[in-house]
Amino acid sequence: MTIFNNIPFDKLEIGMTAEETRVCEKDDLYVFAHASGNFNPLFLPEEDGDFDGKPDAYAPSIWIASLISAVLGNKLPGPGTFYNAQSLRFVGRAQAGDTLVARATLVRKQAEGRLAFFETTVCLDNGTPIIEGEAEVVAPDTEQTFDITSVPGLTVASHQHFERLLEMAAPLPAMRTAVVAPETSDSLRGAILAKDHTIIDPILIGCEQTIHAVASENGIDLTDCVIVDVPSHVDAARHAVNLVNENKAAAIMKGHLHTDDLLRPILSSKDGLKTGRRVSHIFVLDVPGLKHLLMVSDAAINITPDLQTKVDIVQNSIDLAISLGIDTPKVGVLSAVETVNPKIPSTLDAAALSKMAERGQITGGIVDGPLAMDNAVSLAAAKTKGITGLVAGQAEVLIAPNLEAGNMLAKELAFIAKAEAAGVVMGARCPIVLNSRSDSDTSRLASCAVAALHAARIGKLV
Repeated sequence: MTIFNNIPFDKLEIGMTAEETRVCEKDDLYVFAHASGNFNPLFLPEEDGDFDGKPDAYAPSIWIASLISAVLGNKLPGPGTFYNAQSLRFVGRAQAGDTLVARATLVRKQAEGRLAFFETTVCLDNGTPIIEGEAEVVAPDTEQTFDITSVPGLTVASHQHFERLLEMAAPLPAMRTAVVAPETSDSLRGAILAKDHTIIDPILIGCEQTIHAVASENGIDLTDCVIVDVPSHVDAARHAVNLVNENKAAAIMKGHLHTDDLLRPILSSKDGLKTGRRVSHIFVLDVPGLKHLLMVSDAAINITPDLQTKVDIVQNSIDLAISLGIDTPKVGVLSAVETVNPKIPSTLDAAALSKMAERGQITGGIVDGPLAMDNAVSLAAAKTKGITGLVAGQAEVLIAPNLEAGNMLAKELAFIAKAEAAGVVMGARCPIVLNSRSDSDTSRLASCAVAALHAARIGKLV
């Protein structure tokens, strides 16, 4: 409901009742903590406030009481209502995930001052009482309508999934990483930040004079860092490849050079890092409000992949997802529609990939498609369209039909939905960390953690 209508004082009748139903979400608890300044761990979703060994996620009583104000301010009397007083008796508890019903019933009116008196309650949806009390309000004197579509929305930008990745990577030995051309403040800072978190042990390959100058200008400490002076970007990338071939590095990290210059020696048939599988780029996204990591591929390397390339893209994504702790990744192959249409080639590829996974030509995950974006990530949308299966509405990996679609999807999530994005290239003999100049420190750390977790799982952590 986006439009609220009020009931002015002279139209209020004793016995009138209104209610609001609200599911208490974990994000509600974070919003309340920041808005009120009350960070009692009993009321934070992942904290153990009573030290019983499990998170509590209790809903703060005052937050629950605020639901009463929603009834009074939205419905009865509605827009234009002022609070005078509210008594509260807290008779129960609620937790994240509970459905709450706030109700107000008019019990008395007083013409002087347009006062209205309400019996107020909040209960669980099964009738268990949580709050009882009485409210006194000044009712509006004229009819009013208010459209809330003009009110800005609110997103809780919590990136708990990346925090979990960093925790998973923390016990691992620092991954020896060849960092190619870290010759700008962002690329050098990202490598040193990952070093300080003991995720990587960097070998800085590039123009030594430039690297030192950037470090000096930005207060970056290069103590204990190995620097290999190779001014040419192409030669620096080739040197990184040689280090991997010689088992002196377990990963490569992109600095300030063109992606083509980085990949050219990696994909060399003579002495590169090819494995027989096409390399592909994977965005690993921590989207606020989403209960799991979301991976999008390919968004940076394969422009218009054919079916066999998409097979490798899917397999690379599944392999990485398993390294990140997803036992059986759910892969949604995207198209504009969820039905096979010969006029839309991506639907044919999606159907083929789904069948290939069933026949064991793609392993380790569950693959389904074609799926439109809505029914790939929304159970409600999938249910509405009658789409069933283990992937519909709960995809953890999204396979884009082409690079343009994948890139736009990932960047929309990053810049509109406030997701943090890590970037890794898979399919070579080692993971390749591919950062963007606009990436945050969190993204750079997460990219290194993703690479380290995969290198550790395949036994290539140097």
